[in-house]
Amino acid sequence: MTTVPPPPPFDPELAAALELIKDMISPAMTPEDIETVRQGPGIAMSAAQDMTLDGAFEIEDRTVPGPEGAPDISLLICRPTSPAPARPRPVVYHVHGGGMVLGNNRVGTIGALAWAKELDLVVVSVEYRLAPEHPYPAPVEDVYAGLLWTAEHAEELGADPERIVIAGASAGGGLSAALALLLRDRKGPQALGQLLMCPMLDDRNDTPSSHQMAGLGIWDRTANDTGWGALLGADRGGPDVSPYAAPARAEDLSGLPPAFLDVGSAETFRDEVVTYASRIWQAGGVAELHVWPGGFHGFEGFAPQARISRSAGAAQLDWLRRLLAE
Repeated sequence: MTTVPPPPPFDPELAAALELIKDMISPAMTPEDIETVRQGPGIAMSAAQDMTLDGAFEIEDRTVPGPEGAPDISLLICRPTSPAPARPRPVVYHVHGGGMVLGNNRVGTIGALAWAKELDLVVVSVEYRLAPEHPYPAPVEDVYAGLLWTAEHAEELGADPERIVIAGASAGGGLSAALALLLRDRKGPQALGQLLMCPMLDDRNDTPSSHQMAGLGIWDRTANDTGWGALLGADRGGPDVSPYAAPARAEDLSGLPPAFLDVGSAETFRDEVVTYASRIWQAGGVAELHVWPGGFHGFEGFAPQARISRSAGAAQLDWLRRLLAE
């Protein structure tokens, strides 16, 4: 048996944050844990956040058509209350995280709203059906349907359909990457960029980092098996997994919008994210990659005041600012 090398150390501030939450969050979620975690405090806390950012945004829950033959989907639409600029505003189309099995369209949206307040953007956050009740392709098809609606109704939102940036963290990052592939292959509206934060990309779950981080942090290989198993069932890890389910399976990464990818050095997804960025470059594409030393999965949300969290947030905002200035 191959010896697994020791994991990289956590950043000291992040290690202290992990110590505080270790009794509330297990890194090794099993299928039996899904319903308990869904009922836990994390989702409720997201729903209770002030999405207006003290009145900076007008918030609307809109029900729009889902994929053909499927239920309608819910979009959280957040428009700045400041006077409309001469040019329609860009859009951040946000896809929430949660390992394919947790969450709603308010999870993680505060981060997107912080960018939007700084850069005068519209935010549209999509709610998609969750696995295992709704396995692949339900989640990504919901995300695709929401993007189509957003592009088609951009004028109504005071937004520019030519300047939509797709963004998400964790499962939301994986679904955003899959959405970029779908938009390219279906010749749908083209996103201006894809902002992939610690994205969940590879169902095979067999990288060195996935083994190094077993039992550590927020989301380890047991939890990863749980999420991918819920989405793909018996197909997980097999030869026939679609790239629209697991973007790491895509053979061709050419023709995609510019990408921002970031990940912690001390998390399960490190190696698959680094590989994905490298493959975009190898295909002639544009990607910016940040590997945050000592970062665990989702560290920005759990320790927002840590120095490394502030650096990560600044890098995301800077990339968006440069992308939108082009």
